[in-house]
Parts: sequence; structure tokens; C-alpha cells
Amino acid sequence: MHRAAYAALGLNDWQYDAIEVDAAGLPDFVMGLGPEWAGLSVTMPGKAAAAAIATVRSARVDAIGVANTLVPSDAGWIAENTDVDGVIGALRAAGVTGADRALLIGGGGSALAAIAALAEMGVSQVVVAGRREQSTEAALALAALLGVRATHAFMDVESIARQVPGVDIVVGTVPAGAADHLARILAPVPVLFDAIYHPWPTRLAAAGNADRITVTGLDMLLHQAFRQVELMTGESAPRSAMRDALRSAAGVELPLPLGIAG
Repeated sequence: MHRAAYAALGLNDWQYDAIEVDAAGLPDFVMGLGPEWAGLSVTMPGKAAAAAIATVRSARVDAIGVANTLVPSDAGWIAENTDVDGVIGALRAAGVTGADRALLIGGGGSALAAIAALAEMGVSQVVVAGRREQSTEAALALAALLGVRATHAFMDVESIARQVPGVDIVVGTVPAGAADHLARILAPVPVLFDAIYHPWPTRLAAAGNADRITVTGLDMLLHQAFRQVELMTGESAPRSAMRDALRSAAGVELPLPLGIAG
């Protein structure tokens, strides 16, 4: 997607390549980069290290504690978390303008980005059904920090069924298959964001009513990349070109709505 963006923007001498650096080695690597570098995309397990080494951190990075984007500036390296932009952009492009109560399945790193996104979109309540106590507690603490009323639920069918009435959106951040047993009970919820994109459709997605809005992990990946490209280049992301590149790489024909830039 980044390479397609550079080509569309006429940045023919720009490169975007994968470099393997572990979390412990990331600080030395970043500090050794020259002025020709326009930015870095950071994946796990380096996201916490990226936030820690930055001179400037966005408010959401301060809250979440992880960053997936580093951009150089006169003040030093700026840390941002465009995963949050990915969730917001994907939901808005699909037609979701607002929600009040959310059910979050999972409590890991993707769940934290989702909570930050939901808070920015005005969600006031979230039920966290995490699989592990530590990650669930982190999700609940972040929600409280961001002013979202949060409660915990277990991931069994009976517990989730009690939460479904009044839920506007379900956000799934667990690995493929981990929430399959909840597919039928969650089918009536009007919006599903499922962070998985392979294999697709998941059982959660396939069980939904015909009029349900369904957003995929590829939608999130696309929209977070829009923001990364804009941060690194200073130009508006060429959205159509980037979507075409993602579809080609993933071998899918999902709608991947683009939304409106700006």
C-alpha cells in the first residue's frame, strides 16, 4: 500500500521495506537513522518500545502506551498510533456515524486501539469480554481513563447473551475461531467490526443479519495506512491506489469502502 501510494504521488525515489529489529534493539536502530528517513511503521512486539523512545507522543499514544508509527521532526521522533485511525476510518467509511454501547471481544493490543477509537467516536459504555485477566484489566483501565464506562463479562454464551440487548456494535479482536461459539447470539447486533481478515468470512461475520454493517480487519489495515502515508509524506493519501494494492496483495474482492479524506 505504501509503495502504491508513493507511485501515485510521484515520489519515485521513495522506498518502503521490511526491516527486522526486535524491541530491545529498536532504540539504537531509530537513533542511528539519518535525515533521509521519513518515518517508520512499527509492528508487535516493538510498539511499546516505539512509544517509549519518542520525544513527542500523541495523546492517544500516552493513553494506550503503544505506537505503530514514528515520524521524525525538528523536536525528535513523534509517536502516533494509527491503528486508532484505522478503526475510526473503517467504521465511518462503512456508514457508522455513532454508537453508545459497545461489546468488545478480547483484551489485547488491538482491543486497546479499539477502545481508544470507540471513545473518540463518542461511545459511552463498553463491555469487555477478555480471555486473559491481565489484558482485560488493561482494557478496563484504559476505558476508565478515557471516560468510557466499562464493565467485564465472561466469554461464555450465557454471559454474552445477557449483554447483547442494547449493544450497538460488537468489536472482535480475538484470533480466528476464538469467538465462533458466540456467532449466533451476536447476530442481531447492528454493527460488527471483526479485526480478522483471513480466513474470511469468520463465523461471526457469516452469522449476521442481512442488514448488519460488517467491517473487516482489512478495512482497518487500509485506513490506518492512509494516516501513516499522510504523516510520512505530508500529502493526502491516494486512497483508490492503496485499496487496489491491498486487494491485489490479499487476493480478495471485499468492498473496502474508502470514506472521505480529511
